[in-house]
Amino acid sequence: MRTVLISGAGVGGPTLAYWLARAGFQPTVVERSAGQRSSGNPVDVRGPALPVVERMGLVEALRANATQATALRFVDRGGRLGRRMTMGPDRKNEVEIPRADLARVLFEAAGNDAEFVYDDSIAAMAQDDDGVDVTFDSGRQRRFDLVVGADGLHSNVRRLAFGPEGDFVRYLGIYVATTALGEPAGQPHDVVLYNSPGRLVSIHPARGTALVAFIFRHATVTDFDYRDGAQHRRILAGAFEKDDGWRVPSLVATAQQADDLYFDAVSKVVLPSWSNGRVVLLGDSAASVSLLGDGSSMAIAGAYTLAEHLKQADHRQAFRNYEVEHRRRTDPRRRGAGLAAAMLVPKSRAGIVTRNAAARFLPAGR
Repeated sequence: MRTVLISGAGVGGPTLAYWLARAGFQPTVVERSAGQRSSGNPVDVRGPALPVVERMGLVEALRANATQATALRFVDRGGRLGRRMTMGPDRKNEVEIPRADLARVLFEAAGNDAEFVYDDSIAAMAQDDDGVDVTFDSGRQRRFDLVVGADGLHSNVRRLAFGPEGDFVRYLGIYVATTALGEPAGQPHDVVLYNSPGRLVSIHPARGTALVAFIFRHATVTDFDYRDGAQHRRILAGAFEKDDGWRVPSLVATAQQADDLYFDAVSKVVLPSWSNGRVVLLGDSAASVSLLGDGSSMAIAGAYTLAEHLKQADHRQAFRNYEVEHRRRTDPRRRGAGLAAAMLVPKSRAGIVTRNAAARFLPAGR
């Protein structure tokens, strides 16, 4: 049981490859994209993920690529900024970093010890008692002892091994869109947030070139396709059509013209089991609460946990032990998703006022 195919070169995949290689396995990582991406939304590395990256010797590299954000500020529809609120005392024990930069640092750590195959994906799998025969989109065929799906909310491995996405993915009533603003933030160290009922627009300073995010409540789009950019732009424009507060119209116009608009439905994944025979799921493919669930930190911690258990037991027992241990981390975040959504995107004007009043108890920034 030495060869492991990992689908997804984002966060969990390279982390798992790193630790499997050190445990004597032969990891191969396949990624649908043509290469490592150059941008990404800010994510936090904290909690159980921090000791993992410390053991990998990556903390300095992560901090060197960290964002510049240290505080939050609300802005009203007329553009008046509220008081600065620091992001809290735990900020010293975490790193906020663009997701693509996090993936790149993890790839560089694992790259010499694992095979990485880009611009390809798994087309079919057939497993037996001894291994998994994999056919790739490119037409190549290979056999592996184990397959790991670390390929996100819309996991291809989960679909092939467990069933259709609709059986396991639950929409939470919110959509998110993000893109680069193309200019530095006006507040170089502050995340600026504007709310209207059911909608949020934010500008994040990132690391030089600001990012704009749109998070909004919306009825289910029954024919939603996460790959359809034209559909995404229509949904975004419709959601903010009547909102002329702050800089909203110009920011929506920027997003409409962006080549790299990220757009998806905020959803959670609900699975009775994370493994099926010799196939197991990792990260968002197993337990996503997209946007609201510390997905990158959970992927890093889960990858380490899975590798440790594979060192100690056969795959059946290892998969069970990994799931039991890691669900203790992910389940509380899934249960708290509704409250997180209510705080981030209040449904009413009164909800916004209440949330902002509660935020006054956060430490003031300088």
